Amino acid sequence: MAHAEDPTLERHFKGHRDTVTSVSFNPNMKQLATGSMDSCIMVWHFKPQSRAYRFIGHKDAVLSVAFSPTGSLLASASRDKTVRLWIPSVKGESTVFKAHTASVRCVDFASDGKSLLTASDDKTIKLWAVHRQKFQCTLNGHSNWVRSAKFSYDSRLIVSGGDDKVVKLWDRQMKDCVHTYFENGGIVNCVTFHPDGNCIGVASNDHVVKIWDIRTNKLLQHYQAHLAPVNSISFHNSGNYLLSGSSDSSIKIFDLLEARQMYTLHAHNNAVMAVNFSPTGEFFGTVGADDEVFVWKTNFDVLDQKEVLKRRPEKSSPRKRHKHDPPPSIQKKTEITPLEIDIQKAPKDMTQKNPTIANVAPALFSKPRTHDDDTSDLSQGMSVNELTNDEDETTLQPKTVPLEQMSLPPQLATTLEHIVGQLDVLTQTVSILEQRLTAAEDKIKEVLDCQHRISLQIQPKH
Repeated sequence: MAHAEDPTLERHFKGHRDTVTSVSFNPNMKQLATGSMDSCIMVWHFKPQSRAYRFIGHKDAVLSVAFSPTGSLLASASRDKTVRLWIPSVKGESTVFKAHTASVRCVDFASDGKSLLTASDDKTIKLWAVHRQKFQCTLNGHSNWVRSAKFSYDSRLIVSGGDDKVVKLWDRQMKDCVHTYFENGGIVNCVTFHPDGNCIGVASNDHVVKIWDIRTNKLLQHYQAHLAPVNSISFHNSGNYLLSGSSDSSIKIFDLLEARQMYTLHAHNNAVMAVNFSPTGEFFGTVGADDEVFVWKTNFDVLDQKEVLKRRPEKSSPRKRHKHDPPPSIQKKTEITPLEIDIQKAPKDMTQKNPTIANVAPALFSKPRTHDDDTSDLSQGMSVNELTNDEDETTLQPKTVPLEQMSLPPQLATTLEHIVGQLDVLTQTVSILEQRLTAAEDKIKEVLDCQHRISLQIQPKH
């Protein structure tokens, strides 16, 4: 039996043509952005009947998207080794810079919006100045792909995890790793900070979600609730709830105060690739390998937790105990099994039709428009084609094409790509030389210290 405090499906968006990999809410709560293996970014509007935008520019799968704190910029990371900064409007304006020498897995804004971090298969995390798009520094330490990295809420710390099965905590100012958590049984797919800044959440391929206290470096909570790798987690802004999505196609919600699972949601027909609470916690989004995008109303955060427990029927079935350090500071309550909600079995309100979709190629690099173009229809002046989901999208092409084909002659584009590749090689070479120089300086210092000690020992006594 459903209760008023149970999460409900609010919106269902369709438009991607392949696995949806990431989801991010605009802080103004007017837009939702998603990235996909179809190499596109979709910007969905919550206002009824508003067009969705499909941003075209990346040459390969988009693995991560993130809105800036003000919502004025949208960052995307791709397997094509680039990061793009978009203005989330119909113009589709974007700038692109080559950030790494391998796929870029994750992108995240600092709380002030001035810095951006990127994590890559080249085993590094990099920091950038947003407005100047200037490289700031590289964090080296992982021995394999870095799948996830996030700023803390005050942006002083960074947490990262990846295929080397470790989680690293970094001091942003010192540019150094301050602690490494080795107790992970599988590849780390997602890491994130708890809103209070004192804990981190870790999701991994061993079906486990862990919460660590970064002050004591001890494991606080351990949930093995999924039957397959956990791909994504997100904390509610109150800090009382945790959302997780797994390759077992389920979404789970945990009550962190009670240290128990609250809900299991069944909506996707395939792996759930990403989950994310909205900044206010009022909504959360889920996306998956079934190409679907769902937006849910949270509801369970409205009522007082004690009131929620009173409204639930009591169950006598046992539940798995979780590890706590320190234990929850609440009295033991009647055991309650998590509620399962299956929207595929229950009727749902789908009266809101899927919005029309506008294909938007990067307008910064489109052909110049004349004054007459500016006064023409929006779909012509902005190089936009409107589509409906009922139409065969494969037969309709955007009037602008990706950057390299329209902005530069092929020979010049090839030359520039070669130059960029050589610069990447030089950057790596300089980095290696710096490491070797540092090692040589340390060795020389050690030798000089040794010589000094020897000279003191062999000095003649007067």
